[in-house]
Amino acid sequence: ADCNAFFVSCERIFRSDLENKAVVVLSNNDGCAISRSNEAKKLDITMGEPFYQFAYLERAGAVTVFSSNYKLYGDMSRRVQQVLRSAVPALEVYSIDESFMDLGGMEGMDFDVWAKHLSAECRRQTGIPVSVGVAPTKTLAKIASKLCKQYPRLRGGCYMYRKADILRVLANFPVDDVWGIGRRYTRRFNAYGIRTALDFYNAEE
Repeated sequence: ADCNAFFVSCERIFRSDLENKAVVVLSNNDGCAISRSNEAKKLDITMGEPFYQFAYLERAGAVTVFSSNYKLYGDMSRRVQQVLRSAVPALEVYSIDESFMDLGGMEGMDFDVWAKHLSAECRRQTGIPVSVGVAPTKTLAKIASKLCKQYPRLRGGCYMYRKADILRVLANFPVDDVWGIGRRYTRRFNAYGIRTALDFYNAEE
């Protein structure tokens, strides 16, 4: 379960007028962008970009910028975790905006319907949009949650389990977006012709 643009979503709870508007939350001392709405991303504001480089957009009224409020974010994180914990046998909190859920003992359930329902419950009870991905491994579950963010028609939940579907997704998933693969590995993999998650999956050990 991954909260969408979590810090931005927290700020929007108290500023409903900013829904569907470009919003950025800055790091400590307002140094750089650490959370961006989809609308801000479309303005080519990148993660970690220094504020002074896009301050002109704020002055023009094209983006709303917030200083970080970690007390608020911590409180909202605990509320989301409470909703998640009530729905599963076990919860592993990975970060302030992301958790892994153990679905052991829940076999036979329609996990696609379940994931969509849990996403809707998080939004209803906390106001935070949450993408819920269900898959056989943690890495695939993270990829499934990313699909929810890319495709609104999934309605916040994605159950990815058929091998043919998984391979089709991996074929279009950049290797640098795979959990645990950073810039250094990406450069090395690209040199070997490994550019997608499927290339990585098919590569000799």
